[in-house]
Amino acid sequence: MPEPDRAPIQRVAVLIPTYNERETLPVAVRGVRAALPEADVVVLDDASPDGTGDVADELAAADPQVHVLHRTRKEGLGAAYLAGFRWALEAGYDTLVEMDADGSHRPEHLPALLNAAEHADLVIGSRWVRGGRVVNWPLHRKALSVGGNLYVKVLLGMPVNDATAGYRVYRADALRAMGLDDVASQGYCFQADLTWRAVRGGLTVVEVPITFVEREVGQSKMSPDVATESLRRITGWGVRHRAAQLRDAAARPERWHDL
Repeated sequence: MPEPDRAPIQRVAVLIPTYNERETLPVAVRGVRAALPEADVVVLDDASPDGTGDVADELAAADPQVHVLHRTRKEGLGAAYLAGFRWALEAGYDTLVEMDADGSHRPEHLPALLNAAEHADLVIGSRWVRGGRVVNWPLHRKALSVGGNLYVKVLLGMPVNDATAGYRVYRADALRAMGLDDVASQGYCFQADLTWRAVRGGLTVVEVPITFVEREVGQSKMSPDVATESLRRITGWGVRHRAAQLRDAAARPERWHDL
């Protein structure tokens, strides 16, 4: 079946959520502006107590292609991105990029991700496809990520190898079609949630290999609470998905092979 025609990419917003990233943010913004000069950068700061918001304002004052959304409190990755999506969609951007501020997402991958988005609704910068790799992670961290993504893939029957990846590109029309009003997930679960919505909606999801580099400055935002939320929500989605498949198969025996 031929892919639907998509409008050419014209206006790109690179969304960068921040919380206590005053040291890493300038490097990330400079990297984006060098790798993708035509794109705008939108910093989503959750009232960082270390003054990241002030640093973002200084960057915006020096560059008209840098914008800042000041949020009143720390509400998590999902809430920050949803606010950024709303702002960028209302401003007329046709392509939205998610990117971390901590240096783990290399700006030099942006052209390849945008090229793939010419023919896709969602492009994921993937660590766990051929050509992808992770730098400076201990073995247990790699095992946790690979195992978690395998769990998501099997439980939800989703043909994506890195559903929790945070370096990704969305076409604006795809976000509008996914129904974001009821998204409540936070942390890394947010990424799996939106991937699941894209797959269920019949959207085209493409994975592009990237090199993910563990941050060298500051502290990781991963915590036991984030991991617990992800496991709880994904398990709930999977149980409901499989139960619906069983009900459907019981009503239509010819579909047993789909389980």
